[in-house]
Amino acid sequence: MPDTRRRPRLPPLYLLGPAFVAAIAYVDPGNFATNIAGGSKYGYMLLWVLLAANLMGMLVQTLSAKVGIATGKTLPELCRDRFPRPVTWGLWVQAELIAMATDLAEFVGAAIALNLLFHVPLFASGLITAAVAFGLLALQGRGYRRFELAITGMLAIILLGFLYNTLRIGFDAGEAAKGFIPSFDGTESILLATGILGATVMPHAIYLHSSLTAGRIHTRDDAERRSLMRFERADVLVAMALAGLVNMAMLIIAASLFNTRGLTGIDSIEQAYHGFDVLVGGGAALAFALALLASGLASSSVATYAGQVVMQGFINRRIALVLRRTVTMLPALIVLAVGVDPSRALVLSQVVLSFGIPFALVPLVLLSRRRDVMGDLVNHRATTLAAWLVAAAIIALNLFLLYETFTG
Repeated sequence: MPDTRRRPRLPPLYLLGPAFVAAIAYVDPGNFATNIAGGSKYGYMLLWVLLAANLMGMLVQTLSAKVGIATGKTLPELCRDRFPRPVTWGLWVQAELIAMATDLAEFVGAAIALNLLFHVPLFASGLITAAVAFGLLALQGRGYRRFELAITGMLAIILLGFLYNTLRIGFDAGEAAKGFIPSFDGTESILLATGILGATVMPHAIYLHSSLTAGRIHTRDDAERRSLMRFERADVLVAMALAGLVNMAMLIIAASLFNTRGLTGIDSIEQAYHGFDVLVGGGAALAFALALLASGLASSSVATYAGQVVMQGFINRRIALVLRRTVTMLPALIVLAVGVDPSRALVLSQVVLSFGIPFALVPLVLLSRRRDVMGDLVNHRATTLAAWLVAAAIIALNLFLLYETFTG
């Protein structure tokens, strides 16, 4: 007999949280690097890319959350169940390579912040970042809610930092509005647009969100799953809107502070920090650095969590967290140790991430459109069409970038 007992009604705020964890990937240090470079060099021109990327992110994260709610499984687990073994292993290999590019952005960003704030050497800063990331992950042992609240707190620090600087610096609203008209200015602007896209729609966030909603709250039937999905849509809308505002604030500040003064060569986080200090004051520089530090520390722990989801889902294997973290953070520590330009490495890592998006997005669309997988939460045709258009746009932008880079 079906269970007809009345379930205690959970308060709406209790149901919010998964999207805020996923959203931290949308404001990681890679966003700082690409948005600052884009705003200082091209002014407000690439604001439309941020808007488009954020709208894409809302759709993608909603689909990922829906997969978890509908099936009780993560996206990588569904890939393992539904796809041929060679395909699953191929997806796992590329996901691990993407994880290394993700760690590169997050470790380097946090290391730069610690160096700017406390003059800690970059390599030592990377090790500190690893230790703090493990500490944040340890909160999961006391319940997922504590981890979600810690990450949401970090997101609040980032938001407040850029809200302060936006109010302090100001901007020309009319000129900024023109930035929402799609346009490019040469191959370098396409490279930055691809980096912005890679920094915004993050492959590991696509995998992670399904894990955050799978089994979070036990549902007994399609009606309860539909009800839970309504809350999750609100969760995604609020979290992604905040992440989008932060990203736009980054680019607007860079455009207003640097581009309008002819400082179009500001393409590193360190230069931006010193620019804030000289042009606005120490308070603005401090707010920027604290936001960067919160971003690096939070996104690093979220990426480690996502890495476990990827490995366990695709190949049904688990390894010690310390070992996994050591392997994926090695490229970042090497970059910090040998003295490679960290900000340039950040931008290039985001381009790599952009090329990883289709390998997460295409399986997501293929599975979420199937009624035998999703049940009553299967995609509407319009949703599937929109998701395919997003995937096609990302793939086309990447192919065009390759063509321009090697033939230009």
